[in-house]
Amino acid sequence: MDNRKEIREFLLSRRAKITPAQAGLPAGDNRRVPGLRRSEVAALADVSIEYYSKLERGALAGVSPSVLDAIARALQLDDAERAHLFDLARAADGTSAMVRPRRRSKGRPWTPHRSLQWTLDAVTAGPAFVRNGRMDLLAANRLARAFYSPVYESPQQPPNIARFQFLDPASHEFYPDWESFADVCVAILHTEAGRNPHDKELHDLVGELSTRSDDFRTRWGAHDVRHHSTGSKTFHHPVVGDLTIAYEGLEMAAEPGLTLTIYTAEPGSPSEAGLRMLASLTTSQNTRSTTRQQSG
Repeated sequence: MDNRKEIREFLLSRRAKITPAQAGLPAGDNRRVPGLRRSEVAALADVSIEYYSKLERGALAGVSPSVLDAIARALQLDDAERAHLFDLARAADGTSAMVRPRRRSKGRPWTPHRSLQWTLDAVTAGPAFVRNGRMDLLAANRLARAFYSPVYESPQQPPNIARFQFLDPASHEFYPDWESFADVCVAILHTEAGRNPHDKELHDLVGELSTRSDDFRTRWGAHDVRHHSTGSKTFHHPVVGDLTIAYEGLEMAAEPGLTLTIYTAEPGSPSEAGLRMLASLTTSQNTRSTTRQQSG
């Protein structure tokens, strides 16, 4: 799949974000473009304007790592943006499949092996789940299913956080800072698109969300990317109320492209009490369900 359009729009969007002052250049008069000119980026990267113009048209195939590093420095890319640039170059060069295995076909859905589910179930104090770069929830412990109950209520399987974010009105209550969550969601999808441009299901998801959500379409056009491995965020759960959660995301070496995420709360905090309450309610519901099944 040709990724020249993505390369072009990503480089254009990053160039537009850097002002001459930020780059240590005089602003001058009669600037007709936001941010830096192509010639200024070329000079900062120590390449010719003709060569940089070629790169910005999407021709990243065969570009050396040293040139990519120079472009990243000139555009003041952060770690996630730099990694995205290198992913785009690998995809353009036809080597991305060697670096990052393709997803399984839609006819062979991924299912967790037993030991992974045992590992998730062994985490009892916090939600633990596995997702892919499309934001599908692929495996979870009991507490994660209870935590993300609004997402799991979707009839479409597997449950997908991005669809919930942009297509379900309930997301505005579940995410008190909806705008920030939406920005992060789209940035994760954009990062995945750079790493795995041959994922048809991802393209279908982006097309669906772009068609059905103005909020998604606007954010997708910004071409922002980010790493999402650690931090904290606040949710409003429909049963236990506000929860401020710390999270750690771990890339799974045995399953490239999948992330194991564990949520926890500060010890002694109201959020920890809320998670304990949710865990207790979930255990009670499971016990009643098991009892009914045995009685039947």
